[in-house]
This record gives sequence, C-alpha cells and structure tokens, in this order.
Amino acid sequence: MNLFNVYPLFDIEIAKGIGCSIYDNHGIEYLDLYGGHAVISIGHSHPYYVQKLTEQLEKLVFYSNSVVNSLQKELSEKLGKLSGYNDYSLFLVNSGAEANENALKLASFHTGRKKVIAFSKSFHGRTSAAVRVTDNPKIVAPINEGFDVEFHMLNDIDSVRKSLRNKDVCAVIIEGIQGVGGIRVPDVEFLKALSTECKETGTILILDEVQSGYGRSGKFFAHQYADIRPDLITIAKGMGNGFPIGGVLINPAFEASYGLLGTTFGGNHLACTAAIAVLDILEAEHLLDNAQKIGNYLTCELKKIPQIKEVRGLGLMIGIEFDRPIKEIRSRLLFDKKIFTGVSGTNIIRLLPPLCLSKSDADHFLASFKEVIQTV
Repeated sequence: MNLFNVYPLFDIEIAKGIGCSIYDNHGIEYLDLYGGHAVISIGHSHPYYVQKLTEQLEKLVFYSNSVVNSLQKELSEKLGKLSGYNDYSLFLVNSGAEANENALKLASFHTGRKKVIAFSKSFHGRTSAAVRVTDNPKIVAPINEGFDVEFHMLNDIDSVRKSLRNKDVCAVIIEGIQGVGGIRVPDVEFLKALSTECKETGTILILDEVQSGYGRSGKFFAHQYADIRPDLITIAKGMGNGFPIGGVLINPAFEASYGLLGTTFGGNHLACTAAIAVLDILEAEHLLDNAQKIGNYLTCELKKIPQIKEVRGLGLMIGIEFDRPIKEIRSRLLFDKKIFTGVSGTNIIRLLPPLCLSKSDADHFLASFKEVIQTV
C-alpha cells in the first residue's frame, strides 16, 4: 500500500529535535523556524514535557469521556488561569478543524440560524463543516451540512455590519491572525467593532486561535490585543507541543446538555498530560514574554531589509512578503543554510518557531537570510 500523495515532501527525514534544533537521520542539524505548522510551542524534547508524558505512558491509561478524568479538570483550571478565561468552559477535541466544527455547531444550536460569515484568505480546517478559503482555487470550499457561508474582506466592517443587521447569521468566524492567508492581522478597531455588532445582533463571535493562540502573538490569544471577549475560542496546534489535542473555550451563556457534542479521543489522559505540561512550561519560562521580545526584534530587523516588500505579524508569527516568488529563497535557506521556514502562497515566507527561540538563533537566521536574498 502506498501513502495517499497529497503533500509535497522535502527529501529530509527528521530523527530528533532539541529546543529549536532538529536533526535528520544523517545527524545534520537544522534551525527550526516553522515548528511543524506552529505546533511546537515549548521547543522539541523539553525534559519536563518528556518526563510527564513518560510517566503517563507507564500508567497505560487511555480513556476519554465515560469515566472521571481529573486531568481534564486540571487542564481546564490551568488554561483558564493563564489565558484569562476562568469563567469559560472547555470542550476537548483532537484538532483545530474539529474545534472549529464544534464551535460552528454550538453557534447554530444556540441561535437557531444557519448562516456564517468568514473572511477572504481565511483558513479554518479541512473537515466538512469548517471553512477554508485560500489563494488556491482547488481548495476553496464553503461550509456545508446545512450551513450557508458568506465571505467578506478582512477589516471591512461596513460590509459585515450590513449583513449582520439582517439577524440571520449564526456566527462570524475569524482568525486572531490569518495563518495560511499570509499572516494578516485584523485591525484592533475592526475587531472591537465586530464584537459590538455581534452582541447587538445576537450573533456568535468565534475567534479561531488555532495557530495564533497559546502565546504565539506575545499574548495568550492574539485577539487580546483588541481587548475583546469572543463567545467561542478555538485552540489546537501549540496546545500539545506536537501531541494531537484541540479545544473550544465556551462562554457561560451556552448551556451544556448530555449529547450536545461528542468526541472519541478528545481529552484523553495522554493529550491532557501533554497540554498541562505545555501550560506549566509557558508560565515557568515566561515564553509569552520571550515570544513578544524576540518577535519584535525579528520584525524590526526584517523591516530594515530593502528587498522585502512587507513584514507582518505579532510575536513569533511573522510573514515576510516579497514582490516575487520565494521558492528559491526558501530552498536555499533549507538546503544551504539548514533553516526550516514555512510558506504562504507564492510570495510569502512564514516564521512560526518555538516560543523559546533565542536572540542568537534569531541573529543566525537574519544573517543567513540576508546572504540568501542577496544572491537569489
């Protein structure tokens, strides 16, 4: 049997990782500035994280929702404290796409409506009830399963306001920072106005923080720069530092009932252990502060490079846009300089490193990056 070939692959096999470094099966070291689509939040093979997962594995417990699992309670309490959402509830799932799917269901159940507003260049997962709209027309798909989706331009509050005032929209779903769409940050005033309009029209505001959450922006959630409190917040990626886990933070206005939502693997013991360890390390090592500090430094230095068209982002979620394709730049960074980066579309390099990235690692990238773009 062959693998279903839907991902282009570099001819590199990663054998291990330590901190912000990864090593291939030949022992060659690479600087990881992509973290497997932003899933590595605390660094590879953090000793505390490894210890906690090893201890849980030795117990051979893997059960989810039919028995008491005190780890779920511990996780929800720590997450509430660190994120500032103590009064919200937590529903645990396995991925960001599943989190968004359940958030959309909750919004529809709560309002009795079926229409959803999303934004151009957004990405909310690849399940049937999630929205995905990118520059690639081959992967444009509306919400289905009875939903009707309407797309608007990011930061165009007048257009959104006009639709919301029909009072037939169940939810507006928006990323804290667009990831796949090229690291585009919603304006603070737009988010504030959007929050107000949703409240006035009885519309559920869903903040997709799957990629932009868990400290990546320098705050726990990117939307906290706008000082708003959405009705539902979806999380995943950096939540488990590579272990599959996701969740929905749910406003107290939503009433739970048996059978309302369901999941098989969500909130299992291993996933909760991984997520708790991540929160412990984020807090103990002040990684949100580090993400903001090193992210600001990188952004400032990148903006000094004349060949770059635009630098966007917050914290350690950075998009570097050129006025030409970046395929050769990214390839040279990887194969000549041994630095992993990401990409969005054809002209944008994405940086999503572990939140423990050091200034020396940032300087190494900057020096290598400057060398590459001067010769490509």
